[in-house]
Amino acid sequence: MIARLSAGLLAAALLVTGCGGGEQKASTSSAKVGLITKTETNPFFVKMKEGAQKAAKAEGMELMTAAGKFDGDNASQLTAIENMVAAGVKGILITPNDTKAIVPAIKKARDAGVVVIALDTPTDPQDATDALFATDNLKAGELIGQYAKGAMAGKTAKIATLDLAPGITVGQLRHDGFLKGFGIAEGDPSVVCSQDTRGDQAKGQEAMENCLQKAPDINLVYTINEPAALGAYTALKAKGREKDVLIVSVDGGCTGVKAVKSGEIAATSQQYPLKMAEDGVKAVAAVAKGGAKPKGYTDTGVTLITDKAVQGVEAKDTAFGLANCWG
Repeated sequence: MIARLSAGLLAAALLVTGCGGGEQKASTSSAKVGLITKTETNPFFVKMKEGAQKAAKAEGMELMTAAGKFDGDNASQLTAIENMVAAGVKGILITPNDTKAIVPAIKKARDAGVVVIALDTPTDPQDATDALFATDNLKAGELIGQYAKGAMAGKTAKIATLDLAPGITVGQLRHDGFLKGFGIAEGDPSVVCSQDTRGDQAKGQEAMENCLQKAPDINLVYTINEPAALGAYTALKAKGREKDVLIVSVDGGCTGVKAVKSGEIAATSQQYPLKMAEDGVKAVAAVAKGGAKPKGYTDTGVTLITDKAVQGVEAKDTAFGLANCWG
């Protein structure tokens, strides 16, 4: 009886492993992939999570997710990496809160055989991860700088830069790109005020208020993202300056694109977080199937969005922006 049962089980096993005939294909059905975002609440990262979920389902992978408790929370991200490595993930996708402080934890994960891909924000150094899937943030800044230069139409610029925070690569790249696109260097006297906002609307408003006290004749505002831009707009409106100050920004979230359509923001550079996460999950799935590890930088695209295009700067209108926005 036992012998007959064993033979039956063996036959069943052979039937399962041999079904389909010919060469077997590698499967990702038991593979896990992790996504660690800066926060859970920012619409950008909500859309990123949506992209990861969509791709993981399509690839038959299990998705683990975690996030910082606030923008800049390195400790929570470090713990998430450790937990995911312990859970046996094949790869981790991360938008680092602290681009330098997270590097040792990433190294431990990679040493354990886990593929680590940065999304949106490169680590410092960039090659601390296997690969980067992100907007070209320098180009994003450059596009709005070029736009602002054209839109100012030769007027003398009095510029306020509402930046992110020291030491965060994405903020520095956008800032540098704006200056490059506008055709000026760091320290140029046309930049009359610079304030950090951490990309927060309330802090953006406060920063703009401070800048207006320092330089009431500001006529151009660069902002790290659209929440900071809307904060700046609120401060300008309170002073009756909202119609004579040009605001440019980066992100391309739905709220931001609507603000471009209404005229609160003149233009924004739109990026695509869903694509970043989708491409990242697919890259990990390829490794799980026996493919090569991803490496280097993959540009996930950026588009200037405005309804008031200027000559020589390629752009799409807000109809396109709303069809491709997030949040």
